[in-house]
Amino acid sequence: MDDRISKPAAAPGRDFKVARLAAPLRHSVVESIRDAIALGRFTTGERLPERALCELTGVSRTLVREALRQLESEGLIIVVPHRGPIVAGVTPEQAEGIYQVRAELEGLAAERFAAKAGPVEKKALKAAFRQLKTALTSADPLDRINAKNHFYDSLIEGAGNEALGQALNMLNARITVLRATSLQTPGRGKESIAELSELVDALMAGDGVAARAAAVRHVAKAAEVALLNLRRQDAATSV
Repeated sequence: MDDRISKPAAAPGRDFKVARLAAPLRHSVVESIRDAIALGRFTTGERLPERALCELTGVSRTLVREALRQLESEGLIIVVPHRGPIVAGVTPEQAEGIYQVRAELEGLAAERFAAKAGPVEKKALKAAFRQLKTALTSADPLDRINAKNHFYDSLIEGAGNEALGQALNMLNARITVLRATSLQTPGRGKESIAELSELVDALMAGDGVAARAAAVRHVAKAAEVALLNLRRQDAATSV
């Protein structure tokens, strides 16, 4: 298969069993399988047998099938005739396109947050940023990914634009996988905190121009790191 993506090593002993609490169960199953893909538990081109996914998540085949349909719509898996669902890859060219769209959308989200967010939204974003700074020092890649996603959820919430949030959510699954690719790079966590500190400062000051610029710079740097990793992996596997 030609589509490839560099994956971080799966955390030893990672438990992907779904807790039957809080969020709707179907949503939790989708998140669990998505996390397993992002963390390298399943690699590009690997088959995803329903039985294995049931054992992994601890839920029924019906819920697994529903989750697979959702992940197919997100572009994380593809269904191949006579093989069933397999993990889709992301080529460097596809990743570059995703990052271009992400930069535009997150730049707009930052600009709108600076213009519209009130004290409650700003407090939530600052709390999410503190959580992110702690998580980026963690050895657990899932902690880092979840904290980064929570930070952006807070940014989108404060932007107050439903259509913008929906557009970013459509990209979120692939962004999460690419984010794992970027954050596995040594030193990237510290760089990310420095870049996002500039963004948070601009957001708290209500400076939309500076906030947009900081958001775009951060995405550009993340793209640079992830694309370098992807191209190295692509070259290594095509020898």
